Amino acid sequence: MTTTTIRVSLRTHDLLQDLAQTSSSSMQAVLEQAVEQYRRQQLLEATNAAYAALHTAPTAWAELEQERLAWDQTLADGLENT
Repeated sequence: MTTTTIRVSLRTHDLLQDLAQTSSSSMQAVLEQAVEQYRRQQLLEATNAAYAALHTAPTAWAELEQERLAWDQTLADGLENT
């Protein structure tokens, strides 16, 4: 794995160090987990915003509901999961 150096404030460094000690992890692992969690949070927020915008467009929302109904019908197709 290749790495690089980033600058963080002393406060952030101290927090990373405390979290690493508390979790018996490396500072790098704590930072990687935090960034991944933040990435996922951003994705969920963007998805929620997109659904909220879609919900304000009645025609587009109705099309989405029709598509969901079509997919729901495939669950009752009698085929077993393989």
